[in-house]
Formats: sequence, structure tokens, C-alpha cells
Amino acid sequence: MTKIKERKKTLTILPIYGYGQPVLKKVASDIPDSYPGLEELIEAMWNTMKNARGVGLAAPQIGKSIRLFLVDSTPLYEQEEEERALRKVFINARILSQEGEPWAYEEGCLSIPQLTGDVLRPPRIRIRYLDEDFQQHEETYEGLEARIIQHEYDHIEGRLFVDLLKPIKKRMIKRKLENIRKGKVKVDYPMRFAMK
Repeated sequence: MTKIKERKKTLTILPIYGYGQPVLKKVASDIPDSYPGLEELIEAMWNTMKNARGVGLAAPQIGKSIRLFLVDSTPLYEQEEEERALRKVFINARILSQEGEPWAYEEGCLSIPQLTGDVLRPPRIRIRYLDEDFQQHEETYEGLEARIIQHEYDHIEGRLFVDLLKPIKKRMIKRKLENIRKGKVKVDYPMRFAMK
């Protein structure tokens, strides 16, 4: 009788790149369907996002300048409403349209810990993207899901939510941003800072 060893699946948690890292300011490149290790990368990104208690994570935030981001709005819903949540992979996404009167909402970012600010965004978007099987979709999203998607989409376009803040708020947070750049911030998830 032979013993079959069960292979334990390791939970890969990647470091999140902090404010000041050059990769966060680059426009990301499209991903070919032959991209090596994509399935493992996506799994590691889900683990990383969950570990940091985020609702979205884009590839530039883990140091890869590719057009890939994940969204999981589950934490924004009560337990009995979780089936309404959006949990999806977006590859090579392009926002086709943004509609409606922009509304303010306080946003934060795993790459800019302990900082939040009111960002104006349109309430409705139409987006074309590929899923993890490289099947194309074109869908409309509204409300918080549209906001999360726009926030993550900004990452693959080389923009951060702090770039969209009003000038007075930008001046107020300048020192805090510099501290994040230098790694002078406490976080409970792995991070890679621009300067140490």
C-alpha cells in the first residue's frame, strides 16, 4: 500500500508597492494570453488583497506594469447582501464611457496607507475587458462598483487617487505622502517603499 502525500497549497502574499514607486506612475502594457504564470499571479493577487483587507488591487501595486486588476466589493455589503457584490478579474480593460453627475466619496488605497480623500467620479461606466480565460466582455457598472473599477483602472493608467484631490487637500497631505515614500508608516501587510 502506498501513501499518497497531499501537496499543500502555499498562500502567496506579495508586497504592495508604496507611494513613490515609479511603477505606480507608468501606463501599463496589455497582457498577451501567453503571459507566463498568469494564473498563479492572479491567485497571489487575490491572497494579497484579502490579506490587506482591500476591495481592489491592480498589478502595478505589486510591481508589475501590466493591465490587470481585481475587484471584490464583498466587504462593502452586509452578510445577507453579499450575493450583490462584484468579484472579478479585469485584463486589458478599457473604459468606453463614463456618465452621470460626478459624486464625491472618500477613497483610500493600499499603496497609500492611512490616507483618504474625497474623489469626484462619475456614477456609471461602460467597460470592455477580458476575464482570466481571455473571454471578452462589455459591461456597465454603477455606484460603488463603478467607483472601485475606476480607482483600479486609474492604477493601470499610471494615476493615483491623490492625483485627483483638490489642490488644498494635496498641500495638506504632502508631508504624509513623503513619509509613505520613505517607509515611515505602520501597516499590517507587506509593503515595498520607494526609499528606506
